[in-house]
Amino acid sequence: MKLTSYSRFAGCGAKLGPGVLDQALCGLSQRSFPQLIADFRRAEDAGVLKLDEERALVHTVDFFPPIVDDPFTFGRIAAANALSDVYAMGGAPCTAVCLVGFPVGTLEMSILVKMMEGGLAALDDADCPLVGGHSIDDTEPKLGYAVTGLVHPRRVWLNNSLHAGERIILTKPIGTGLITTAARSGKASEEALAAACASMGTLNRRASETLSRFAVSACTDVTGFGLLGHACEMSSESGCRIRVDSAAVPLLPSVRDYAAAGTVPGGTNRNRSFRQKLVTGPRARDEELLRILFDPQTSGGLLAAVEASDAARALAALQGAEVPAAIIGETIPGDGQIELI
Repeated sequence: MKLTSYSRFAGCGAKLGPGVLDQALCGLSQRSFPQLIADFRRAEDAGVLKLDEERALVHTVDFFPPIVDDPFTFGRIAAANALSDVYAMGGAPCTAVCLVGFPVGTLEMSILVKMMEGGLAALDDADCPLVGGHSIDDTEPKLGYAVTGLVHPRRVWLNNSLHAGERIILTKPIGTGLITTAARSGKASEEALAAACASMGTLNRRASETLSRFAVSACTDVTGFGLLGHACEMSSESGCRIRVDSAAVPLLPSVRDYAAAGTVPGGTNRNRSFRQKLVTGPRARDEELLRILFDPQTSGGLLAAVEASDAARALAALQGAEVPAAIIGETIPGDGQIELI
């Protein structure tokens, strides 16, 4: 039986939907903690707590049902996805704890072992030890990790601290949601699915470590809200507008074909309904393009803002480290909107 057949969310990013958790959290009243650098109030990728003048603790969690059928590949993707939030804050992962839901009476335990082996392989690539975990008997398999990391308190990358006159770099091609959705219906090519799995299973470690040598003002990773959704988070309340050059956005194989055919995950429409009002410019009503740019990603690349004077050198350094990065836009003074050209 296909692993993805257990999941109602397979291929759609496995998110509750844009803003759902934010809406729940905004009703909470939490007392002030002076050492907190980042928490849920800013919709950051991870929480950051200052420990001392040289160290801050980064903490994040992510888990989801299978988006591919091979259990080892799914496990690797789940770990890479969870680790990514620490890299997006400019940090280095230190420890991981696994979160497992598994239908014990339905699936063979060997499948869970393969899932865990895939996750452990990604954690090993991150030099991040697995220190424990928690499991429940569930109706569908789920896997993820709570990851802790460290970062210098003055070198934390927040996601909406943009300045005008910067360049926007994306470190992975997009289209994983379109491809995994097409694969679920038997319409994805082997080339496209292999490329998507390779991209999702690749850590953002090299991208983060390379970018740390340059003047990064803001950073996030592109996941369930899609490229435009996360770009909107970056521009929100920043006093800037992001101008995205749609022709410069790198795509995985066959993504345009699947978008044209309307083979899109359900998360795409939720992303669009939540954020499309903030998208303007000459390409803002291009239906096929919006299906791609709002496509929910799993374990996507970093989206980083760097000073214009650093952009070419940063891109060359990333590409020299075999990171498939591209400059996809710029920041200009504005109202937090995304200008799509």
